[in-house]
Amino acid sequence: MSQYKATIEWRRQSADFDYKTYNRSHTLAFEGGIRVQATAAPANIPPSAAGAPGVDPEQAFVASLSSCHMLWFLHLASRAGFVVDRYVDEASGVLERNAEGRIAMTRVTLRPVVSFAGRAPTGEEHARLHEGAHDKCFIAKSVKTDVAIEPGIG
Repeated sequence: MSQYKATIEWRRQSADFDYKTYNRSHTLAFEGGIRVQATAAPANIPPSAAGAPGVDPEQAFVASLSSCHMLWFLHLASRAGFVVDRYVDEASGVLERNAEGRIAMTRVTLRPVVSFAGRAPTGEEHARLHEGAHDKCFIAKSVKTDVAIEPGIG
């Protein structure tokens, strides 16, 4: 068993604590001293609340699925003897009502474009690498969200 930790810290920056105006900015802190500025998605807060730059939870969710898939893809490609030069994923997620009528991240689409040095995999080999990465991704196996993969070779 592995355990992972993050510290999320928020501090009030206004005199009052009114829903329409309190700040949503906060910090995500991880082991090793990495700190990331975070905030609420602009669509989820009143226009009267102060906006701040940062990663919102929905973006972080999409990024964690994309990152997990990429790391497994790189592992499997390396093991198969392919040399990956670059991996870019323009991933996106859809927040909408699910079958229970609740707002949820219902769908995440990964769009990885991978560049190879030397022999690139065939289309079939490339698809199998992505299928294997999806099957191994711990995050994808932990969520109810539909994760679609639309791979390309760059």
